[in-house]
Amino acid sequence: MKTFLPLIILSCLTISLFAQEKADTSYWNTNGNISLNFSEVSFSNWAAGGKSSVSGVGLLNFSVNYAKDKIIWENTLNFGYGLLKEGKNDATKSEDKIDLNSKLGLQTGSEKLLYSALFNFRTQFAPGYNYPNVTDEISNFLAPGYLNLALGIDYKPSEKLSIFVSPLSGKLTIVDNLGLSEKFGLEIGKKSRGEFGATFKTQLKTPLVKNVDIDTQLSLFSNYLDTPQNIDVVWDLIINMKINDFLSANFISNLIYDDDIKIDIDENEDGVFDGKGPRVQFKQLLGIGLSYKF
Repeated sequence: MKTFLPLIILSCLTISLFAQEKADTSYWNTNGNISLNFSEVSFSNWAAGGKSSVSGVGLLNFSVNYAKDKIIWENTLNFGYGLLKEGKNDATKSEDKIDLNSKLGLQTGSEKLLYSALFNFRTQFAPGYNYPNVTDEISNFLAPGYLNLALGIDYKPSEKLSIFVSPLSGKLTIVDNLGLSEKFGLEIGKKSRGEFGATFKTQLKTPLVKNVDIDTQLSLFSNYLDTPQNIDVVWDLIINMKINDFLSANFISNLIYDDDIKIDIDENEDGVFDGKGPRVQFKQLLGIGLSYKF
């Protein structure tokens, strides 16, 4: 129950504000984008060799923002899920993301500075495996899951750029699978781990050229209580390239570094793991498909 308390509070705030402004929705601004990207490669008696494959990725980006008097409330929800199937092999995940952000700000004497509270929740939808072994589960919904809550100052020189700094931040790592506790930095037999520290987050959302938009955000967290010099890093980059009203191309990259996450290490690349340790995690996706903005 304690795990979901921030989500319950956030939902109650949403309902409360919506009820207050039910008669006038001019303070609310909503927008979103849905895209479905596909790729397919097929071979038949191809002398040069190759393996047939088909893949699909669905993405949903949705935002609900509120602004009235000195109060600014920004909410974003990002979903992503994709599958890849090669030949007769089982389908494997190529994308899996749930990312919820909410930032409530109160303007100071300057319109560019706000006292702000930031909430973030990240996890994935479905189990992931150590492919091609589909019985060795290495992730799942809430395994891991991350809750972050921070209080600080938000500097917004324009609608395109936000720089948030918080000296008071909490981070909760949830692993709802005891077999994976140690992998994600928890003590054996524990399902959660709390940290207290500082957060820095910056976001830039702007057009690059005509029909090409960029949305990138960088989040840093330092744990005051344990090796504060080891900074947790989450960097997301999205480039949307509009072809026409219903076709688009998307480039997405995600970089994560967390000193508490232990990755298998193969020092001499002989196929035998020599140990475990923190590593930079990187993922990228490039797709062309159907897109709809609302």
